[in-house]
Amino acid sequence: MTTAVIGTEAPAGPGGVKKPKRRASGGGLGRYILVRALLIIPTVFILVTLVFVLMRSTGDPITAALGGRLSADQLAERIHEAGYDRPIIIQYFEYLGNIFTGNFGTTISDNRPVTEILLTYGAATLELAFYALIVAFIVGIPLGMVAAYFRDKGQDASLRIFAILCYATPVFFAGLLLKLIFSVWLKWFPVAGRASTSAELQMQLLPNRTGIFLIDSIQTGDPQVIGDVLLHAVLPAVTLGLLTAGVFLRLVRTNVIGTLSTDYVDAARSRGVSEYRLVRKHAYRPALIPIITVIGLQIALLLGGAVLTETTFEWKGLGFQLAEYLSARDFVAVQGIVALLAVIVALTNFVVDIIAALIDPRVRY
Repeated sequence: MTTAVIGTEAPAGPGGVKKPKRRASGGGLGRYILVRALLIIPTVFILVTLVFVLMRSTGDPITAALGGRLSADQLAERIHEAGYDRPIIIQYFEYLGNIFTGNFGTTISDNRPVTEILLTYGAATLELAFYALIVAFIVGIPLGMVAAYFRDKGQDASLRIFAILCYATPVFFAGLLLKLIFSVWLKWFPVAGRASTSAELQMQLLPNRTGIFLIDSIQTGDPQVIGDVLLHAVLPAVTLGLLTAGVFLRLVRTNVIGTLSTDYVDAARSRGVSEYRLVRKHAYRPALIPIITVIGLQIALLLGGAVLTETTFEWKGLGFQLAEYLSARDFVAVQGIVALLAVIVALTNFVVDIIAALIDPRVRY
């Protein structure tokens, strides 16, 4: 009896038996990438719109920043010059048009183009997020495997408590505590800043500065400058990285334990393979897939935590500047910075989704 094949069939082979047509390789992946790329547009549009609405819900930016420091006539003149006395819908469409052309406006408090601020301080925030991710991987993944290996034992319980403390402790409190212990008491690391004054002066002389101090310090070729930059990065990176390390630890533990209960691991265990080798060789890689899929969400968490971390350590990035402009009630600058961070999060999620689809084909369908 011939079994019917649902779907498109290929021409009959030898013996008159029809073979099912194979799906074109990469077709599912290409369609998935296209859909994910198209979803970026409405995602960014919604985020930018929310930023605009929330900023305007407190009034116009001129009154928020300069109200009380100018007379009523001067204030009305400044509002008219900036166009904030026009209908809100006109301001909204003008704002969208400027965003799509790369014009984020001009700050009210210091009269600087927001684009210049984004380019000047964005590299510092991305550098800190990169350091924090390295800390999260180094701490979270190995400890998650250790917790799975010692499941339901004292080591496992201690590591689970550690993970809870990592993502439950406020970032600013963890930063202040680390500064107190390692900078004030032990004097192992600098208290604040991205580099010492002498190191910054050397990097400013470079013809092709990137704004990423690690790259700039390597360009100087001076080991002392490189060491100075790395020393300044340790405490901010650990403070922000532990926030994500706790999430990674619990994810790895849960997924390694799940992998260890699968049939092929049971078969390997019956052949006498040690539990340590099972964890290290068989359960390690499958447990990394969920880590990759949540990196996009963790980037958003890191950028949010960067505001408090940069303020605590005077790490002059977008988070530090965002806090400064919030204090000055400069909503134009706040609006531009938050909009850029929203775009970064959307693009990061897109890249992470593609990587996850390449690693695990089940994601595409």
